[in-house]
Amino acid sequence: MQSSLRVSLSLSGVAALALSNGALLPVAAQDVGSADDLGVMEINLKDAVKFNWGFQGALQGAGTPNQAGIGGFLPIAVGENSVFFADVLLNANFADYGGNSSIVNTEVAGTTISTSSRLGYRWLNSDRSWMYGVNGGYDSRPMNTGNAESGVTLYDKESAFFQQIAAGLEAVSDTWNFNAYALIPVGDTEQRLNARYLGGALDTYGLDVGYFITPELNASVGYYYQSGDLGTADGSGVQVELDYQIAYGLTAGINVSYDEAFETRVSGNIEYRFGSNSSAAETKKKAWQKPTIQALSASVKNRNIRVHDAADPDAVCKIFNELDGKPVRHNDPGSRASTAGSSGTNLSFWKASQRARGVRSDLHCNPGNPSKTSFYGGGWERCRKSTGPTPTCY
Repeated sequence: MQSSLRVSLSLSGVAALALSNGALLPVAAQDVGSADDLGVMEINLKDAVKFNWGFQGALQGAGTPNQAGIGGFLPIAVGENSVFFADVLLNANFADYGGNSSIVNTEVAGTTISTSSRLGYRWLNSDRSWMYGVNGGYDSRPMNTGNAESGVTLYDKESAFFQQIAAGLEAVSDTWNFNAYALIPVGDTEQRLNARYLGGALDTYGLDVGYFITPELNASVGYYYQSGDLGTADGSGVQVELDYQIAYGLTAGINVSYDEAFETRVSGNIEYRFGSNSSAAETKKKAWQKPTIQALSASVKNRNIRVHDAADPDAVCKIFNELDGKPVRHNDPGSRASTAGSSGTNLSFWKASQRARGVRSDLHCNPGNPSKTSFYGGGWERCRKSTGPTPTCY
């Protein structure tokens, strides 16, 4: 009896051990190859860093246009811990919002096509806790122009074409990210946009410091210094940006900047990238979504040509003597008769005659205005006061 009991207990123990091992084996099998086991050191960069392409768009900002286009990231050579790459963008630039110029005074018209290309090298440190990168390239931006931001018609509108060379440095960890950049216009950096305003591409030097609140949410603060447009845009600025990865390959962001030339500007952006990694196993995706690994194939930032416009100091309106027809003085663009007139000129005579009839109208200096009458000329146009935000000029 005791012998039977011992045999029974022994069989029960063996069965229990077998059941426990059977229960543990599937768990162990599930753990093998999981995101935890597949650490960053085990990632093969040739699997994680692949060609990707997609679409991007942005709203107008400080000297930058409304735009949308396509882009692609091409890894030229992927090593054990590094990648040499090319990154290209092709964007359609659209017109500014009505009554809101992206370059300050003149509204941008469109559509034009801009390009941006970068060559770069990125690498990971020994324990793959940081990604470092360096890049450089060339950007181009054709630009069509419209009327003034105020709605006043501008004359002798011209198109412009701007170019720049650019360089950048990057550093990304799972928590912090840094991006230093320099945008340097080349060629004809100051160009005439119309009879009143000149536009200039801006030199811009900046540093953005970001923090990953979560792996999907990145907040950054930046400082930049800009110069150009005959010195009218020189000064420092700050910007704050928030980027969120909505889904794999889909990122949206918002940017707020301030400087004395453009004042406060708010812009939004969105990007979607297709890539062969989107069909990878879920466990590999989780490992590849570490910020240091994702940064290896991310599109380079800060590549717009920033443009600012200001009044041409040589664009003036003349005032003629009504007796001999000779010019007696001139006024700068934007000036009005109420601050420009003097006794004995056609301008003051016209003002006086209108006041006598109780007509509330004025003269406005708008270089290039083709109107020629006995009462005003040399760029002056007649503006009738209205209840709207701007006078009606003709």
